Amino acid sequence: MLLRISHSQHHNRISERWFSSSSRLQTIPRLENFIDGVFRPSSSKEWIPVRNPATNEVICEVPKSTQEEMKAAVGAAKTAFKSWSQVSAPNRARVMFKYQAILRDNLESLAQLVTREQGKTLVDSRGDVIRGIENVEQCCSISTLMMGETSENLARDLDTYSIRQPLGVCAGIAPFNFPSMIPLWKFPTGIVCGNTYIMSVSQ
Repeated sequence: MLLRISHSQHHNRISERWFSSSSRLQTIPRLENFIDGVFRPSSSKEWIPVRNPATNEVICEVPKSTQEEMKAAVGAAKTAFKSWSQVSAPNRARVMFKYQAILRDNLESLAQLVTREQGKTLVDSRGDVIRGIENVEQCCSISTLMMGETSENLARDLDTYSIRQPLGVCAGIAPFNFPSMIPLWKFPTGIVCGNTYIMSVSQ
């Protein structure tokens, strides 16, 4: 009998590897990298198993992505920055409003998947997701948070002003034990400020 195990917490397509175990066939989902708006299978020869701590079941494998894949991600982020950095702060905030709504609509399923991957109680997992959502909600205020400052008559014939501008391509590495909260502390803030972002979660 062929069993297909889905890994819905990443809401993506997966590459699958079939193998024989005792008298039955099983499948281990292999997660893909998301680069330039597309899920891409990794060409890595090294894969890290992700286990359910309660059962020791391998629920998926994640790649040790190659140098070429990292360069592809950076290149795509550089290209995207040219147009994304020109999007107005109110329109970037609207993206965060939509993202916040998606996260809230899927809060319970996300919490259950955090529990499956990390072994936390469901209450702790809900807190993990909710605290991340709170940061996304803060990002919705970017129109005022990005405002600069002016100082008139700082000295004779001298006025000063400051403006806030996007930096470029940013990167973040989050620990495995907070797979929702800490990534949501990082990339939404970078993105809503007009940057592009490369995000990795360690295992």
